[in-house]
Amino acid sequence: MPARDGGLCRIRLPGGVLHAGQARALAAAASLHASGIIEATNRANVQLRGVSAAHEAALVEQLLAAGLGPQDGAGSLNERDNVRNIMLSPLAGRGVGSLLDTRPLAAALLDMLQTTPAFAALSPKFCLLLDGGEALAATRHAHDIWLAALPADGAGPRLALGLAGCPPAAVRDEPPLAIVRPHQVVAVVAALLQAFLQLARPAQHRMREVLAEHPAATVLAHAQLHVDFALGTDPALANWHRAPEATGLRVGIHAQQSDAGMPTCYYVGAQLPLGRIAAADLLQLADISQGTLHFTPWQSVLIPDLSEARAHATQAQLQAMGLLTDPGDPLASLIACAGSTGCGKAQADVKTDALALAGLLARPQAVHLSGCERSCAAAHSARWTLLAVAPARYDLYQHSDQGGFGTCLAQQLTLAQAAAFINAQPARTDSLDA
Repeated sequence: MPARDGGLCRIRLPGGVLHAGQARALAAAASLHASGIIEATNRANVQLRGVSAAHEAALVEQLLAAGLGPQDGAGSLNERDNVRNIMLSPLAGRGVGSLLDTRPLAAALLDMLQTTPAFAALSPKFCLLLDGGEALAATRHAHDIWLAALPADGAGPRLALGLAGCPPAAVRDEPPLAIVRPHQVVAVVAALLQAFLQLARPAQHRMREVLAEHPAATVLAHAQLHVDFALGTDPALANWHRAPEATGLRVGIHAQQSDAGMPTCYYVGAQLPLGRIAAADLLQLADISQGTLHFTPWQSVLIPDLSEARAHATQAQLQAMGLLTDPGDPLASLIACAGSTGCGKAQADVKTDALALAGLLARPQAVHLSGCERSCAAAHSARWTLLAVAPARYDLYQHSDQGGFGTCLAQQLTLAQAAAFINAQPARTDSLDA
């Protein structure tokens, strides 16, 4: 995709996982064909900025050779890549609180999406959430279809199913539409996608747009025609709520979930300052990990499966690189888009302003700086949003249940004025400040 600073190439990472060899290939491609900067995205993917003109084909070839593209299947390369939008916890299969290892289901869904010709018609923004119940999970990101693990019953594991939203975390949220078993997931998702494509008008690309004209029960009834088992829910789950996410677990040293009698493993999480890392630093990360890097929807990276001693050594190495492993660092809670230096739609140099804001905040605050109303850097509403309206001038929004950025509190603020307002507000301990 074209941008002000050159071409933009997004690379989808299944489950956010980047193997060390792939990281080295990505760093080499970024240095040879682009600006040498790798960005983490809010769907646990990565992207390269500043792709040089006439280097696009060579870049794609190099990325595909490293296994950083779609598998062979139905449709063109781009169509097969566009459907690979499945979000998992960055600690799927490892996270504390996990009720179900979602990785095998994700692999089966990716295979189905890439090999079914009809699904090439889906928008590249159409996305699925597979939530295994982990404490570290992006459950506040609204998805077109979501599945969330429930406590097993006498028949075994099960998942709640919903459309155009998130697993219910509060009383006001919609309860699940249906309960399915793991072996039914691929068929159910395929049926819902067929229903969506049947009901959607040409201009409708997301499930929420279809639900604005058709009730969820109608979508479910259409899906029922494509499966040979009943799609129903359990009335007892009408008041079920997903356990709160703990996004603070994305940085620092934390224990992984371990089986009884097995040694405890640890992971180290580090925030990429403003979501960016240089190719040379990515090479160093690959060497440190000796295995896999797990990118998160909060623009951080995890290195899992470590002994306690190695976890502490790894944390020291990441800190020496300039990555943020302390949740108390003000920069660790700031999100910023490319800004006017990289994007023609941005109204301010957001990255530079975010660095300045970090020095003005009295304590860590979840602040999203957005160069325009598209909100490319954040898929959820942060506690505070600064929306650029001119160079170094922002409208200030506070999170609310109204959606979007929230409630506009003030307009045309300087960074100092915005920081003063935010500093004057009482501290909170919920996930909005993580």
